[in-house]
Amino acid sequence: MNKAVVELIGVDKDYGGHRALANISLTVADGEFLSLLGPSGCGKTTLLRLIGGFEDCTRGQLLLDGRIMDRVPPEKRAVNTVFQNYALFPHMTVFDNIAFGLRMAKKGTDDIRQAVHQALELVELAGMAHRKPAELSGGQQQRVAIARAIVNKPRVLLLDEPLSALDHRLRKQMQKELKQLQRTLGITFLLVTHDQDEAFAMSDRVVVMQQGRIEQIGTPMEIYEEPVNLYVARFVGDINVLDGVIREQTGSTTFIALVEGAVVRLRSNRALNLGQSIHVLLRPEDFRLELEQDIAQSRDLSAKFQQARLKGTVRRIFYHGATYDVEVSLESGTRVQVTEFFDDDSDNLYFKPGDSVALGWHEGWEVVLPHED
Repeated sequence: MNKAVVELIGVDKDYGGHRALANISLTVADGEFLSLLGPSGCGKTTLLRLIGGFEDCTRGQLLLDGRIMDRVPPEKRAVNTVFQNYALFPHMTVFDNIAFGLRMAKKGTDDIRQAVHQALELVELAGMAHRKPAELSGGQQQRVAIARAIVNKPRVLLLDEPLSALDHRLRKQMQKELKQLQRTLGITFLLVTHDQDEAFAMSDRVVVMQQGRIEQIGTPMEIYEEPVNLYVARFVGDINVLDGVIREQTGSTTFIALVEGAVVRLRSNRALNLGQSIHVLLRPEDFRLELEQDIAQSRDLSAKFQQARLKGTVRRIFYHGATYDVEVSLESGTRVQVTEFFDDDSDNLYFKPGDSVALGWHEGWEVVLPHED
């Protein structure tokens, strides 16, 4: 990892009797794209405001490039912010909006002109310098806000849900453009979002937060595939939670468990005890689903799953275009969701409500967590 640009060490933030942030320790590397992910009220925007200098830490330390930021105002920090509402000056042209910070810093006219035009080219707005914000689309206004933030060449760019006002198609496009812009500039980006897909699409690492605390830090793949608890697992995508009990340990990382009434083999690096209650987590795409009548007629199930494990009945089907979700009620009463792809040779649904089915998964695809009492 590159050297640290932002460091938070044991940071708390209190508002009266309410603790908005609790014991936050985080290091952000030079040139990293890091996202703060969590629901409204989890503290992610408060954390961004601390870094930007708009709030002070109640306890702990915040460092930028190794320098303690106590009582250092926003304008003295090498940090710029892109706000959710863009905060453009409506009476100014695009050029003047972008140039505002440079003029406040008393840069020369030629330097300002060159820097603004370079920023406009980076955000693909060349030729729009003389327009007013009201003459721009939402996506173009967002680009102006980004250009204004990067024109000073900050060490860190803070983005407070900058895409939330855009429609779905434009939001996806801007995600790609922001990622490419960050790679081109080499600036550290910190993004605040409540959208898991957005965080995963752009970030090198993701910080999942809840109630002012950090629950997990990792790459998008680590967060999705190896959630540390049920909160993270449920927040970053659809998840099936099966209940089980450890019956036997057969190796250093292998166990036999009773899961939803069926005996199954599990893998886990966690220390698990005999008789311990567990949750077995599986994403909808991890399941392999088969009709019971097909299982009875075939001995080779390796293409689908290692063995038929859990039996149930199809309840509902949800069509999503390239895929469809199958809701299955297990014999134990638990309902699970399975994602199925259409066969190459047919656009017809293979499963229908009322079908008797069996579910399985490849050993090791599951995440095993101790039961949270």
